[in-house]
Amino acid sequence: MLSVLVFLPLVVAGLLLVLPASAAWARWVFVVTTLVEVVLAAVLWADYRSPGPESLAFDQQVDWIPDIGVSYHVGLDGLSLPLVVMTTVVFAACAVFALRDQHRPRTQAALFLALETTCLGLFAAADLVLFFVFFDLSIVGMYLSLHGWGHGERRRSALLFFLYTFLGSLALLLGFVGLYVASDPHTFDMVALAADPPLQGSGTAGALVLAAVLLGLAVKTPTVPFHTWLPPAHTDAPAIGSAVLAAVLLKMGTYGFVRIGMPMLPEAWRAWAVPLIVIGLLSIFWGALVALVQSNFKRMVAYTSVNHMGYVVLAVGAAGVVGGSSAEDRSTAVSGAVTQMVSHGLLTGALFLLAGVMWTRRESYHLAGYGGLARHAPGFAVLLVVAALGSFGLPGLSGFVAELQIFAGSIPVVPAVATGLLGILLMTAVLLRAVQQVLTGPVGALSEAFADVRPHEWLPVAVLLALSIGLGLAPQPFLDVVGPAADTVAELVAR
Repeated sequence: MLSVLVFLPLVVAGLLLVLPASAAWARWVFVVTTLVEVVLAAVLWADYRSPGPESLAFDQQVDWIPDIGVSYHVGLDGLSLPLVVMTTVVFAACAVFALRDQHRPRTQAALFLALETTCLGLFAAADLVLFFVFFDLSIVGMYLSLHGWGHGERRRSALLFFLYTFLGSLALLLGFVGLYVASDPHTFDMVALAADPPLQGSGTAGALVLAAVLLGLAVKTPTVPFHTWLPPAHTDAPAIGSAVLAAVLLKMGTYGFVRIGMPMLPEAWRAWAVPLIVIGLLSIFWGALVALVQSNFKRMVAYTSVNHMGYVVLAVGAAGVVGGSSAEDRSTAVSGAVTQMVSHGLLTGALFLLAGVMWTRRESYHLAGYGGLARHAPGFAVLLVVAALGSFGLPGLSGFVAELQIFAGSIPVVPAVATGLLGILLMTAVLLRAVQQVLTGPVGALSEAFADVRPHEWLPVAVLLALSIGLGLAPQPFLDVVGPAADTVAELVAR
């Protein structure tokens, strides 16, 4: 079932390209396939039982390049299953949102279905080479989306995105080869490497391998100072491209922290813990402060992603500070990091789809050009307000649960991380300022005759926000899945 979930979109993408299909037919195939993916992911969630240490649920392994220990190995645990489900929901939301797109819809549908396979494959991968293959193919898919369906300086933004993230992937590959060389027997199997970390006691060698892994993941996350590719990529990307980039692709970096860095290089991770906390705090404040001065709505949302990913880096850094901390605190921090990944995917995906509505109507994200939009587009206004409230962590939405866990787990370990709470205050100012500028006050030139959201626009956004509210009001079923895996990571990093 797991492999079907991963590769079904790719198979449909191939059929879309080789079979004659009208634009309308292609768009509905895109929608139906992504909805089937949501159903398959829901079935996996219903059948999921925590697999325990050193094992994965839905485990499948077939030799691929046995001479160097490479296999097609996939499986899920409480770290990856929530991201797999979130990925299928985000792609389904994007497929519905794109129902009216007129620019090469068949090719666009095929591209995004192929991109969905790379995203699901990465979260399911249990082999470093398989992880790297999906990691790199996702870069190609997003580059083509930016280049082919973007606007503004899309070619420059696509090139910048590709060069940054591809260079990061090369650093990641270097780190993976380092793990392979140090393992005995040599292997790329992620379960084996987590069970028996190969560079324990190696000192500098382990620190250098982790540095390479962190560099590759930090670029993709992105964290300060490796974030400069993100604002132009988001600004010039199509709406569904921005939604997938923010909601799913950024999580490949943060997911790598908890899936690869912490369990496979625990000693080096502990040595890097304080620098990671500092980088997390820098990302929190830099992202919020720069977002505060943006006049472009989409660039502003892009910088809020830098801020939100900073909380994840802060949490995984704090989880690496073992001396004087309890396993429960470290586990809470890791659980908060995973919750933040999912929450950010839902809320920021919604914000970028709403930005797409603005572009569709006026081809402008200029905040000062709008104003008083709530009078013309009350449906749009309600969705934007809910997304903004969730994004700065209002209780009752998923962002609050994530941030509460992150700080509840991190502050007992490193009290100084409490300064990061000021980032929430700054983010509140950022989002309320944007909401006020767009929705209230005198009616701006761009708000005149602004048509309210249509069903194919409000439905996907409403679903993303409803899931965020559900996670905010009743988080325990979600945390019951994440918790055991977070406990395992907290124990592994303390070895």
